[in-house]
Amino acid sequence: QVQLVESGGGLVQAGGSLRLSCAASRRTFVGYSLGWFRQAPGKERELVASIGRSGIITHYADSAKGRFTISRDNAKNTVYLQMNSLNAEDTAVYYCAAGLRGITRSQDVDYWGQGTQVTVSS
Repeated sequence: QVQLVESGGGLVQAGGSLRLSCAASRRTFVGYSLGWFRQAPGKERELVASIGRSGIITHYADSAKGRFTISRDNAKNTVYLQMNSLNAEDTAVYYCAAGLRGITRSQDVDYWGQGTQVTVSS
């Protein structure tokens, strides 16, 4: 069992930045691919970014490319999502995710965090 706890969400003005963090409960964190998903009201949950076990391979949704950066610190069992140039369309609940396979969709996820709200005011 892997428990994931997100932090760093909040209210930010358009054009601003936030960094989300997700701390995992197990030392076997290094064996998991990690990802960030988001879900806006009335919309399906979508992948924002994912990162492989070694931290070398990353994948981004088109909406995140050039603005968001995913990274991981295996020594701290933590994954991050740096979000820059935020706009109102980024408003959503952001979920941390872990999977034994590479993460490109929700079906690849074995464990979810509880979510953290990000609200971008225009």
